[in-house]
Amino acid sequence: MTSYTLGQKYITPTKPERGVFPLDHEGECKETMLKYMLCLSRHDNKPSQCQAESKDYFQCRMDRKLMKKHEWEDLGYFQEQQGKTS
Repeated sequence: MTSYTLGQKYITPTKPERGVFPLDHEGECKETMLKYMLCLSRHDNKPSQCQAESKDYFQCRMDRKLMKKHEWEDLGYFQEQQGKTS
């Protein structure tokens, strides 16, 4: 959304629905994050090849209240993928 004030254009920021969460200042999920990043580097940065690692990372963040708890389906994990990652 934009507005004009005395000929100047101002952009009004809006909060995103998802994707913004507190930083892990204490490094509580650093190990799982590094495993995910290593997996990505080994698989040409293709997230579909690192489903288990990304799910572990999200679980770590949710368990430590670094992100809001969501259903796995809301995060893009579906029943057939859960069978592969569990």
